[in-house]
Formats: sequence, structure tokens, C-alpha cells
Amino acid sequence: MNKVQVSSDDAVAGSAPQTAAAAPTVPWDHPRFSSWISIGQACQLMQQSLARSLAPLDIKPPHLDILVNLYRFEGISQQALARKLLVGRSNMSMLLPQLEKRGLIERRGDEKDRRVLRLFLTETGRGLTQEAMVIQTALIEKMLGTAPVEDCEAVARSMQRVIALLLAEQAGEEG
Repeated sequence: MNKVQVSSDDAVAGSAPQTAAAAPTVPWDHPRFSSWISIGQACQLMQQSLARSLAPLDIKPPHLDILVNLYRFEGISQQALARKLLVGRSNMSMLLPQLEKRGLIERRGDEKDRRVLRLFLTETGRGLTQEAMVIQTALIEKMLGTAPVEDCEAVARSMQRVIALLLAEQAGEEG
């Protein structure tokens, strides 16, 4: 028989007592709930901060994701870029024309496979991307500059495990 374990903290916090073998039934009783909340809040606040910082360049974080990837992987296909950014074709089909209209990117047909479109930065796009990367790098330094590199690497490893689990779950749902 399971024994109920009640501490004075449970009574004060208003949490329902739990058995030693029972899993939490409400999220805030889960021992990792504060991590879950912290990750979500940090992500949201970082996106908001990045959006504010990029506003003078008239680009948003999703645009930056595309531009930086084209800077790093010139000539990447639309499909490969969508996979890398974890976005669907519909998102790509909305974002790419915006960047194209501003003269920041161009799409070119693949020489070997006409069905494939490859993406390239224009000269204007390259210049804007370089400005945006300076802004992003300064923001990274502002947010994480005082944290020891080892701590940042430990957080990155933890997040990579979470990402791998979520991608595996997503692949299982799609497959």
C-alpha cells in the first residue's frame, strides 16, 4: 500500500498530498515545472528583445533566421531551409516573398533539378544580414556574457536533449 507523504510545505503551498509512487497530476507539482516555465519565459523574452533590437532594420526574428542561414549556407534549397528552421512550407511561402520583394534574397532554379529552388542573399541582403548579426551578437553578449561558458554549454546540452526528444516525438506522429 502506498503511503501518503505530507510535509508542512504542502499544507502551506496548498498542494494536494501525493503518494510516493504517484506521478504529479497538476503541472505545478512536477519537480521540473519551474524549468519548463523558465525555458518558455526565456524563449519568449529573448524573441521579444530580439524583435525590438531588429526593428530599426525592419526585419523580424523569422526573417533573421532565414537571412543568417542563407549567409551560412548559400544556395540552400527552400525545402532544406524549412527543415532546418522547423517551419512548414506555408510559413516559408509567406516569408520568402517578403524578403524577395525587399531585394534581400533571390531564388534560382537548381542547375541539376528544375523542381528545386535555391536561395541566395543579394548584395543588399548580405549587408543587412551583417548588420543584424552584429545586433544579435551584442544581444547574446548582453544576455549571457556574465555566465561562465561551461554553464552555457551545459544549458545547450540540456536543450539539445529536449530538442532531440521533441523531434523524435514529432517524427513518430508524422510517420
